Amino acid sequence: MSEKKPKNVFVEGPILPTFIADSIAKHSTKKDIGAHSLFLGQVRNDQINEKQVVAIEYSAYREMAEESFHQIREAAFSQFALTCMHIYHSLGKVAAGEISLFVFTSSVHRADAMEACTYIVNRIKKEVAVWGLEILEDNSYFWKQNT
Repeated sequence: MSEKKPKNVFVEGPILPTFIADSIAKHSTKKDIGAHSLFLGQVRNDQINEKQVVAIEYSAYREMAEESFHQIREAAFSQFALTCMHIYHSLGKVAAGEISLFVFTSSVHRADAMEACTYIVNRIKKEVAVWGLEILEDNSYFWKQNT
């Protein structure tokens, strides 16, 4: 693994469609890329105790989470032939229907981009110190359980 400094992956509030579109557009100048794979984690309006989830309030142990994101990033680069990778996660309140996680992998061939994207998302869900407080329509709340 390299001695690269951890990148800031956190975005305050939802990850906006314009941000995602700009990220994709910036890669059109990179002519050695043959494939991109994207994962967009969207807040669902699940039912809990017969009430709808209207938002999730994300919080994190930032220093620990940033180190985990960095380790996941470096492991993905060593395991897959990636040209580049971006990870962004929301902090704060994200309404149902909005994006809270954006993983974007690029490679020469599609298999590496797709497999790396899945690998990264699975590790984030299992390992990163980010928590979600599901806010219900009556303002009650429950801690989200990752599946």
